[in-house]
Amino acid sequence: MAISWISALKVIPWGDVIEAAPGLVKGARKVFSRTQAEPAVSQPSAGELAESPAQRIERLEVAVARLGEQQQAAAALLESLAEHNAKVVDAIEVLRLRSKLLTGACAVLLLAVAALATTQLLR
Repeated sequence: MAISWISALKVIPWGDVIEAAPGLVKGARKVFSRTQAEPAVSQPSAGELAESPAQRIERLEVAVARLGEQQQAAAALLESLAEHNAKVVDAIEVLRLRSKLLTGACAVLLLAVAALATTQLLR
């Protein structure tokens, strides 16, 4: 079991992961801080109700634009995470194939050892 973990750690492109980690953390913090800084939707105050329709539309357009920016930032972060996830999946696939090959090699060696032991016992 320890050998598979060591192999997994060797196959993963750690240089790319370490290089991209600060950007991912920064993007995640930015998205998180934006979502936490946004006030919750509440009932409009008396002052907001007294606004003209044009003022209300302008305020709503600003809010929609801000939400669009947050959505784009979240999408970029998710895309970056998906790329890293794909790299990890590729590395796991390589490990899976190598473990199959190693299992086959072990089976062949086991048969060879059994054949040698049998020939030695029959002599």
